[in-house]
Amino acid sequence: MDNQTPDAQTPQHAEVLMRGLLRAYYWMDESLQNGLENAGFRPRTRTQTMILINISNGVARAAELARVLGVSRQAIQQQINDLEQDGIVTQIPDPTDKRANRIVFSEEGARLISAALETLREAEQVLAMRIGYDSLDQMRRALSTDWGGIVGNKRAPGRKRTVL
Repeated sequence: MDNQTPDAQTPQHAEVLMRGLLRAYYWMDESLQNGLENAGFRPRTRTQTMILINISNGVARAAELARVLGVSRQAIQQQINDLEQDGIVTQIPDPTDKRANRIVFSEEGARLISAALETLREAEQVLAMRIGYDSLDQMRRALSTDWGGIVGNKRAPGRKRTVL
């Protein structure tokens, strides 16, 4: 029998959850990279896949991408420029703010994101068969539940990231 109190176990569980979330993210991202390569696309960096997924979810300005991903505007702009040079995205003037551009998928980018979404659906199907459909549904519900404000209500210095 475990003699530790729940309070003594809390830090250990928090660390395990964080590692588990990262491992799950890496598993999905590497599955995504393999699927894109199998579909004939060049591999993308993790930052680029995060940018592309956010664009597909409606985040269309570099400043907003930088805020969501917790990196500098300059770093995001460099990644966007690389994606544009590869013919994946296009920058167009934002009709609501003349100082900003919107990032949209090119035709090639639309094909890439379609292949990415299909790959992610296939990866989820494989995961469901491995861990069980009920477990996957529970995971999806837990991750989509509003967890409330961050604990402590204070961001670390230099962090621009927001909790979505």
